[in-house]
Amino acid sequence: MDGDLRPSGFTLTPDALGRLMPVFLSLDASCRLAEAGPTLAKLLGPAAMGKRIDEVFFLRHSPREVTRAALLRRPSLLLTLRASPHTTFKGVPVPVAGNGGVLINLSFGVGLREAVRDHGLSAADFAGTDLAIELLYLFEAKTAVMGELRRMADRLKTAKARAEIQAYTDPLTGLGNRRAMEDALARLLAAGTGFTLLHADLDFFKQVNDTMGHAAGDHVLRATAAILRNAVRAGDSVSRVGGDEFVLLIAGATSAASLVRLGRDIFGKMARPITFAGRNCPVAMSIGAAIVPAGRPIRGDTALARADVALYASKHSGRSRLTLWVSDSETRELVAGPQQRATERRQSR
Repeated sequence: MDGDLRPSGFTLTPDALGRLMPVFLSLDASCRLAEAGPTLAKLLGPAAMGKRIDEVFFLRHSPREVTRAALLRRPSLLLTLRASPHTTFKGVPVPVAGNGGVLINLSFGVGLREAVRDHGLSAADFAGTDLAIELLYLFEAKTAVMGELRRMADRLKTAKARAEIQAYTDPLTGLGNRRAMEDALARLLAAGTGFTLLHADLDFFKQVNDTMGHAAGDHVLRATAAILRNAVRAGDSVSRVGGDEFVLLIAGATSAASLVRLGRDIFGKMARPITFAGRNCPVAMSIGAAIVPAGRPIRGDTALARADVALYASKHSGRSRLTLWVSDSETRELVAGPQQRATERRQSR
């Protein structure tokens, strides 16, 4: 029979092959990188050419010795770049006739999103028939829309939370305001577990404002707020309810002994000088307390009125004192502050 009966074949140039498979890898018979598709070449860089495949990639489940035969025995390969960002590829190896090499068609598999992000890939880096990038763009568009909706919801939620915080916060001191105090008081009364309400008022505060200015007065209020906040537990309520008035709600404290300890702590801290612009701000504090025992129903305004009576008794007795309401006709002084004790000692001489 005349003619050449061998089946006809065809040859692709690297450029043509790169258009069909932008992430192909061509190895020579020694498993060294000979050619790479344009997308893969961009990821690997020119320095990778000529190196063995196992020097550039970590081959999952690879044999101890990576050879052409070993690669071709596997229906598919899983390769990870040894260099950062350690991109992972899936590959299908096929033999190359003539030069004894191996051609591997690679894809990013489930790591497509990460590869696009890490390497800044675009549609031009993929074959025109590859739908993966189009699906990725659809996914990213949907994700972007959903992400924007979530961010909008988060912004609304944050704005609402911020508005609620502002509605319950004294802007000067950062403590709760009267509304916050009233809500905390209502919760304690509803729980019925017992608590103590303290009404504190600064002594000689007006003189500071009149002689040193309102900036000094604001500084004193902030310093006092920090003292009161640090004197109680994290779960206790401290609120500024007026110009220089504060209310403390101490859950579970229903004994005079606990009030004595708290009063000594507060008066000890208040005895330290509060200075502004190098000048001392001579203030003290008077406190009235009312204990609400567990299981005894009482109105919130009644508890506040009792603490006010005790606060008035502290003021009337010479200031810088903690006085406890006992009954409508009786109050009891529990603690005298260092300033007041010093005054009493001078008067007794």
